[in-house]
This record gives sequence, structure tokens and C-alpha cells, in this order.
Amino acid sequence: MLSAFVDALLLQAGYNAALVAIGAALLGIAAGSGGTFLFLRKRALVSDAVAHATLPGVGIAFMLMVALGGDGRNLPVLLLGSALSAGIGLLAVEWITTRTRLAEDTAIGAVLSVFFGFGIVLLTIIQTMASGYQAGLEGFLLGSTAGMLFADAVVIALGGAISVAFILVLRRPMTLVAFDPEFAAASGVNVRRMDLAMMGLVMAVTVIGLKLVGLILVVALLIIPPVTARLWTERTERVVLLSGLIGGFSGYVGAALSASAPHLPTGAIIVLVGFALFALSLLFAPVRGILAALIRRREFQLRVHRRQGLLALARNEAIFDGLTLSVLRREGLIRQDAVATEEGRAAAAKTLRDESRWAVARELYEDAAESARYDGLAPIESVLTRDAIAEIDRRLGPPAPAS
Repeated sequence: MLSAFVDALLLQAGYNAALVAIGAALLGIAAGSGGTFLFLRKRALVSDAVAHATLPGVGIAFMLMVALGGDGRNLPVLLLGSALSAGIGLLAVEWITTRTRLAEDTAIGAVLSVFFGFGIVLLTIIQTMASGYQAGLEGFLLGSTAGMLFADAVVIALGGAISVAFILVLRRPMTLVAFDPEFAAASGVNVRRMDLAMMGLVMAVTVIGLKLVGLILVVALLIIPPVTARLWTERTERVVLLSGLIGGFSGYVGAALSASAPHLPTGAIIVLVGFALFALSLLFAPVRGILAALIRRREFQLRVHRRQGLLALARNEAIFDGLTLSVLRREGLIRQDAVATEEGRAAAAKTLRDESRWAVARELYEDAAESARYDGLAPIESVLTRDAIAEIDRRLGPPAPAS
């Protein structure tokens, strides 16, 4: 299996597998970067409504093609039907939101359930038709590349490429609207048009990904990459770029894994690869990751123990806490018998002096930002200016000699 996976990664597993991998990568780039705008606009649930609203269109398109004498499995026509159905679903969500007092999440839930239920009914009817047993429409639920034709793979690859190009053209105004719609409107950007463009992009990505990922899992491809990217950076443009890269990587590697093990569902594997990247990022991201948070918490605890220990030394109080003693010993502030070293006495005197300085600073500045920034641990020099510290020292008088 490993050699087959390597061949798939190197695009040596056949034309169809290579084209599916490229199409999945392009779709992942479009879904990741496009989903970022929804994520920043706090409208991630819209993608769920769009995805589920595609199912009736697939069923109706199949039935129409059969009624006209075709076999009903023409992928471009099925995607066209799903696009029309998704568009109607989007309009329904917007109409309910703007014309009634219902919240957007309520409208999304209503449209999602009604459209998906209607689609399931249509699929059940199709299974009773003479040609329904070989329709393969269940692949649109969870995604399937089994039996995918070369022309189908071309449609997916072209659709992904067009979606990526669309994002490149409109990334600046969409980023501005997603980040700050009020400022975007003041800058002359038509916020409503950009919102519609975002919805259109999500609809396009959803429709293109139906055959590959399925309507149930395509939502994950739109949401997981931007959430993962957000763990690594604070800058909006970097979130868009990194999200596209994560989505593209997930699509490419997932398609390659599916090609090397044909019995595994392509869409599910792509989503699991994306989730694996999310899990790794959640653990190891340098700022927002769990490990970084644990390290910061540990460092904070050590700083608290250091400060408390130094204050105890300055006041000639006994120290009983083992961690406090360990911190002071490790920094050479006390000896093994818990007696302060010369460096420890100096640090203790400064810590006690800073406590007195902050007491004066709170009286001087009251609710000022300088006073609010004090957490009891930061060096006073990192918060107040030299002139402010000199004025405080003047009020306090000369420091007492270290004992």
C-alpha cells in the first residue's frame, strides 16, 4: 500500500487518479481560502445549509435526464441541478432572515432540514425507478471516486481552478468585508455584493465537491482549514493563504490515500487528513496551541512563586512551599539551606521596592492605563517611563538598606 500511495502522490497511479488528486487539491485550496471569509464573517453555518440544499437538485436533474431518454448520470447536468437547488436554498435563508423576525441560524436549520428531507425522498423514489439502482447518487452524500469518468475528473479540476481564480480576483474586497464590514462600506465597497460573492463561492465549492467529498462532508472542507489556519496566525491575509494551503494539502493527500486504497471513501479520507492537521495545530501551534498555553501557564506559576518567595525574603518570613524554594534555588537566589544569597537579597529588596512603587502609582494614575497594566509580576520598568519611576521614587524617599 505504501508504494501505491507514493505512486499516487507522484501522479503515477493513472490519468484518472492523477486528475482526481489535482482536482481535489484545487478544490481544497478554493474551499479553504473561500471558507475563511465565511469563518471571519461568523457565517460558517451557511455552508451547511448550502450543502444540504444541493440534494434535491441532484435528484430532480437525474429524473429529468431519465425522462428525456438519458441515463441520468451526466455529471455537469447533475452539478447544474444541485447549483440551482442550492441557490434556491440560499435565497430562502435570506428571505426568512430579512422578512421575518427569525434569526439566521433558525432559518438555516429550517432550510437545511426541509431541503435535505426532500432530497432523501427523491433518492428513495429514484431507487424504485428502472435505472435508479445504478444511478450511484448515494455517492453525492459522502463522496465517491469509484467509477468516476475522465470527463468527471476534468469537470472537478476545472471547477476548482475557476474557484481559485475567483478568490484571487476578489480576495481584497472580500477580506475587507469579512474583517470590518463597516470600514469596507465607508471605503466604497458594496458589502451586499461581496456577501453574495462569498455565498456564490461557497455554493460553487460545494457543488464542485459533491462528487468528490459529498454534501455531508464538504462543510468540513470549508470550515476545518480556516479554523486550523487561525491557530497559527493573527493576520487576515495569512489566514486566507494558510487556509488554502491546508485545504489543498488535505485534498491532495486524501485523494492519494484513497487512490492507494480504493475501498476507502475519498471524501472521508480528505476530511480526516484535514482534521489531523487541525489536531496537530491545536496541540503545537506556537501561540494558540494547547502546549503553548500549558507552557505559558507554567511560566506564570513560576513567576508568581518567584515573586512571593522574594517578598518573603525581603520581609524575613519563612518559606515552606517546595516549588517556591525550588525556583529560588534554581536561579541562585537562595542557598540549599534556604538562606538568601547576595543576589537574592538584592532581588528581594527590588521586589519589595517595586511593590511600594506600584502602591504610589495606583494613587497617582488611579484608572489610567499604566496602572491597569500592572499584574504584580511585570517589572515596573516595562510599564512606566523612567521619569514616572523617578517621580515615584522621589515621593517614596531613598530605599531601605537590604538586610
